Amino acid sequence: MTIASDSSPTLWNPPEPALSVRQVLTLERVLAGEPEVVAGAGHLDRPVRWVHVAEAADVGVMLSGGEMVLTTGVLLAGDEGKQTEYIRSLHRAEAAAVVLGLGRAFPAPPDVMRRAAERCGLPLVVLHRPFPFAELTEEVQSRLVRRKFASVSLSEAVRTALTALITAGAPLQALLDEIARHSACPVVVANLAHRVLATAGERPAVDDVLRDWERIARQAGAGQGDGWIRAELGGRGERWGRIVLCGYRGDGATGRLLADRAAEALVLHRMLGGGAGRTWEEQSARSLLTDLVGGAVPARQLLPRARAAGLPVNRRTFVPLAVPGGETAGLDRLLRLLGLPGLVAELADGATAVLLSLARDQDADALTAHFATRLRDGPGAARTVVAAADARTAWDEVPAGLREARHVADAVAGSADALALPAVVRLKDVHLRGLIRLLRDDPHVQSFAERELDGLLRRADDDLLSVLRTYLATGRNKSRTAQLHHVSRPALYRRLEAVQACLGADLDDFEQAASVHIALLAHDAQQQ
Repeated sequence: MTIASDSSPTLWNPPEPALSVRQVLTLERVLAGEPEVVAGAGHLDRPVRWVHVAEAADVGVMLSGGEMVLTTGVLLAGDEGKQTEYIRSLHRAEAAAVVLGLGRAFPAPPDVMRRAAERCGLPLVVLHRPFPFAELTEEVQSRLVRRKFASVSLSEAVRTALTALITAGAPLQALLDEIARHSACPVVVANLAHRVLATAGERPAVDDVLRDWERIARQAGAGQGDGWIRAELGGRGERWGRIVLCGYRGDGATGRLLADRAAEALVLHRMLGGGAGRTWEEQSARSLLTDLVGGAVPARQLLPRARAAGLPVNRRTFVPLAVPGGETAGLDRLLRLLGLPGLVAELADGATAVLLSLARDQDADALTAHFATRLRDGPGAARTVVAAADARTAWDEVPAGLREARHVADAVAGSADALALPAVVRLKDVHLRGLIRLLRDDPHVQSFAERELDGLLRRADDDLLSVLRTYLATGRNKSRTAQLHHVSRPALYRRLEAVQACLGADLDDFEQAASVHIALLAHDAQQQ
């Protein structure tokens, strides 16, 4: 096999891999010696750690692995036993390759050494033209030193950038984005059960990794080949996760250094409570559910993330829920206690989203009701309600379901009659209140509410406003209103007269009372 020159070598960013045997043989100075690979042609991608010129027959004992050994074989000529043992000793020392300069000792490639090298899988290269070995060692060593310096510089650049982000209180995602920028490959953080907690990198490449994440991750756990480089996360003698560079294209030593720097930063970030007090598991669930609710990313594209996060997605029934003011950790504990697979995350509007993933043969309504009842019966949760959308069997319908559940939760949030609501509240249960909450930001609705309630709002009498709210909520039941406000009926009549005077409305007239009721619902919705 004759080596041809590559006039336009590919340059990677991050730094190039350590020089391989193949790359050394394409250097201009080496090509002048007319190199020919006579054995071990399938192992030319071995990395060259150093170049060693040696004529001693027992050179193997002086090596530590990864060296390209240059020799003229002057001490091996005429002794086939020494030639065979020479190759075997280099193989035992894990040398990268041996380069034999043809000349007085060996005018042609020695067949004994060729056969021994082929059996060992050791690249044996002969040079057909005289070649000053000093030029090769100088060229290769200088390149290796430059690569080593580039690796150290990259390591320090990453350390500096990550430290600055941690100091600024940046979230986990910002750190991972920085790591992905330097590594130029997908980055995954997973717990010990291979559940993905966070990712970074170009979205298509990340999705390719996540599609079959668990199988790939377990295979990668057995070794770090093919650019899969991992570093363990933990402290005080306990491991709790790992960071994986997936398909890193640079030098393996540089990749390991980069992964170690990343791991150090992530451990420090976790120790300092980065992420606004949320665990990485909570941040992962929040990111996924927020993206599902937002709809900016198609649900189909989020499926690999959901699967990698540990959510069962094949042939499942999905139940979207929302709990107004729900406490994430408590809801997550309840799901585990009941054996219900799902994700829990607090959304930006204060509601907590829950996405259950049930087997197709399970009764979704019964399990949802059981979950809601256990939640309501829990300590300090007497007023808790669960807003639910109808179960979905198609993943693409989950975002709409989550938005519906959040809308229902928004409609009942802060409701004074939460105890009168069922444990599971659905869209059909929120009636007019739900519509008003949906339209509360509409300028026309806001103008209507201000116009209808102007006289009462200008008086700024909270007692009268409270009486009006109760009177309308009880279906204009004066006895019930008086009872709830602990006043006599005559006293209530006087207050209702004052309310009507302020509003300029007759609350005994159904249409006028309905108009005031809608305005009051809109006003209350806008205050929350």
